[in-house]
Amino acid sequence: MILILLGAPGSGKGTQAGQISDMYSIPHISTGDIFRKNIKEGTELGRKAKEYIDKGLLVPDEVTNGIIEDRLADADCGKGFVLDGYPRTTAQAEMLDSVLDKLGVKADAALNIKVPDEDVIHRLSGRSMCRCGETYHVDYKPPKKEGVCDKCGQELYVRDDDRPETVGERLKEYHNKTSPIIDYYGKAGILIDIDGTPMPDKVTELIMEILKKMDDS
Repeated sequence: MILILLGAPGSGKGTQAGQISDMYSIPHISTGDIFRKNIKEGTELGRKAKEYIDKGLLVPDEVTNGIIEDRLADADCGKGFVLDGYPRTTAQAEMLDSVLDKLGVKADAALNIKVPDEDVIHRLSGRSMCRCGETYHVDYKPPKKEGVCDKCGQELYVRDDDRPETVGERLKEYHNKTSPIIDYYGKAGILIDIDGTPMPDKVTELIMEILKKMDDS
């Protein structure tokens, strides 16, 4: 199963990709996670990516494409994978098609998780993170103790790109550069729209129903 998850920042792509990964025992490949890991480790890639991410801008294709091509060549991707945060531009989508052709496979579906902008702003502005990887939200998943991770006890923080002044820029970038790939996958006949406004577990149910029908067909 090869799946591409589309949707604005804060639409829940990461959460749903994780659920699909667990269900099908395939890798969850997140460009955001890869960039954040490199930023934390202070690598050259991390420094380049941080310059763009902190401004709410997309990391350039030449940086992102190379990372993805290398990752998809790994052995654990042999039975499939779910892509979260890539592709984000038509050029990246075309690059992905080229990589998949080399591997002799095709994407099964592009799941477009749709959430209104006002909901995205609310979700992101209330989000906090822990360095262990746990994510919290003031409304949907508050920590038991304010500002402290339930899992490891470390202090929570707000990502620079989740601050209100940056979220608006991220949405602008999304609509300008990423929305066209929805048309791209629509023309390819693999686009499936998903209502991302319910609670995450309900969205997961909707996605699993769709994937089960695909498995059965």
